Amino acid sequence: MQQTFYLLGDINFRGVEQAEGLFEHVGEPLRDADMVFANLECCLYDLPDSARERRGFYVHPAMGDALLQAGVQLVGCANNVNIGHEAIGSSLAALDRLGIPHVGAGLSDSLARAPQVLERAGVRYGFLQRTAVFWPDGHEATDEHAGVAVIRGHTAYRPAFEQQAARTRPGVPPQVLTWADPESLERFREEVAQLREQADVVVASLHWGYRREVLNYQREYAHAAVQAGADIVFGHGPHMILPIEVYRGKPIFYGGGNFSFQMAHHGDAHTDWVGMTACVRVEDGKVGDIELSFTQRNEANQTLRCPVREFPLERDLLLSASRALGASLRDEGDILVLPRQAA
Repeated sequence: MQQTFYLLGDINFRGVEQAEGLFEHVGEPLRDADMVFANLECCLYDLPDSARERRGFYVHPAMGDALLQAGVQLVGCANNVNIGHEAIGSSLAALDRLGIPHVGAGLSDSLARAPQVLERAGVRYGFLQRTAVFWPDGHEATDEHAGVAVIRGHTAYRPAFEQQAARTRPGVPPQVLTWADPESLERFREEVAQLREQADVVVASLHWGYRREVLNYQREYAHAAVQAGADIVFGHGPHMILPIEVYRGKPIFYGGGNFSFQMAHHGDAHTDWVGMTACVRVEDGKVGDIELSFTQRNEANQTLRCPVREFPLERDLLLSASRALGASLRDEGDILVLPRQAA
């Protein structure tokens, strides 16, 4: 028996005045799907004038109705703009009222780290979400404070000695080195392994990265997730399409870009993005072919599904960068296909 499972990019309703109609061009296939997961990059929270915490993206809880119109069945909330004890509490309560399960944020650390396992016609889908991009103060969930579930990475800089110019020319940029925090990595590996025991299809969702480059710490976390039993690693954060890797026969999406995103930090319009949606065919509880299509917004900020051939630069960047990471995508004009990997 085959099921259909969608992975969407970032959803942020900041700057949107009303929920109605945002997803009228893409909602029908999503509402017919067996499972739909997205990264919710805003809090459903009516920010009061008296609020002390104002660093997040906050939208009226009524905007949550748009998630239902889009057919979203589960959201991840571990990211850099879901911040604030009251804001996170309000957002999770709004999602609960809508009947939309969530992972990655909670009123305590244990709740933020708790996975979700949802069954569809006998297939158990398991999800957890972590963020490596977070504020250093008051953002990580604790035993007493609402927040997000985090993973940690480290950064160092060294002279680019392999460049001849770096030895004699002042000002040559250094190499940027990143690595996963060992304690955080081991905990993450254990959490994925525990979820593997509960689910048939395991998705590890991670908010991370900086622009288009796949950093070393991202690969460390992604590989650890696969080693621990994840069937899919689904990344997000830079708001652009990043390469796909196949590691031990499992797909790693380093960045899916946006699915609905109008306003970024400082109130800047965020209108020129191209996102990627993954349609996963699940066959007898196993991940099969994955079809990739592109998304973009129209002038009304409605999300549109677009043939990949309409964005040849994005398509070719994805094809070449993914090929270098062991993922051979088949170009079928409207879509790209990542074929089912050999067991």
